[in-house]
Amino acid sequence: MNPVGWFEIYVQDMARAKAFYETVFKVQLQRMETPDLEMWGFPMQPDAYGAPGALVRMPGFASGGNSVLVYFSCEDCADAAAMAAGAGGKVDKEKFSIGQYGYIALVSDTEGNMIGLHSMQ
Repeated sequence: MNPVGWFEIYVQDMARAKAFYETVFKVQLQRMETPDLEMWGFPMQPDAYGAPGALVRMPGFASGGNSVLVYFSCEDCADAAAMAAGAGGKVDKEKFSIGQYGYIALVSDTEGNMIGLHSMQ
């Protein structure tokens, strides 16, 4: 069993955040019907590797300043970092090697949340 079963990224401006993640990861987020909060889920495959998750906008819960870092898998984290910057985000640390485990880059989204990008090339 993987240790992470679900992730949520809290946002202030859902339209802006949704556009950022859809652009950087070339996915279409889907509205999740929930009371009292707005959620847009990343594409989910229940029997596939990795953890599902969503963007969340809930009154009283601010974005940014979190101490949990979610890593997204991508083909080349340098390309994804460039796309993040082009989509209104910011590159905090350019692609660098983590040895036999591949490469990572760190970026901040349009809401001030830092996320990790991981690739094997």
